[in-house]
This record gives sequence, structure tokens and C-alpha cells, in this order.
Amino acid sequence: MMPEGHDADAFRKVALENFNLSLGQGLTKVAGKVFRIGHLGDFNDLTLMGALSGVEMALGLAKVPHKAGGVQAALTYLRDTAPGARHS
Repeated sequence: MMPEGHDADAFRKVALENFNLSLGQGLTKVAGKVFRIGHLGDFNDLTLMGALSGVEMALGLAKVPHKAGGVQAALTYLRDTAPGARHS
């Protein structure tokens, strides 16, 4: 969900033009208010991290207020929950 006063379609354009990141648009009641991260069935942790990194970079370029650090939080979670992670 985009913050009040920020258009999701304008944000999607920034992501596409700057990072070749194609994000889905919001439909019907949420048109212009949300963007979607889609995939065509082949999706793994590294694909997710690329998408999240592109979104976070594009949010910054588009001057959309957001709490930075989501990418790092996702990296930490995926590392800590990887099948080979050692849990103490």
C-alpha cells in the first residue's frame, strides 16, 4: 500500500525505468494505491531478494516515505532459516 499522496503507478514507472523491475498494478478499488510483486512459478530466495532490493531502491528514488532496512531484515531471516543454518 502506497502512502497517502503517492501514486503506485508513478512508482512502478520509476522501478521499471531505473532497475528494469516490472511490478504489477493494483486492480479495481486499489488501482494506483498498491503494487504487486509477481512471478511465473519459478521463485526462490535469491529471486525474492532481487525484487525486494529493487523495490527498496525505487522507493528511495521515487521519494516515497518508507522505513529502510526491509532488505536487510529479509536477508537475515532467510539466512537464519536456511536449511543449513545452525541453530543454537
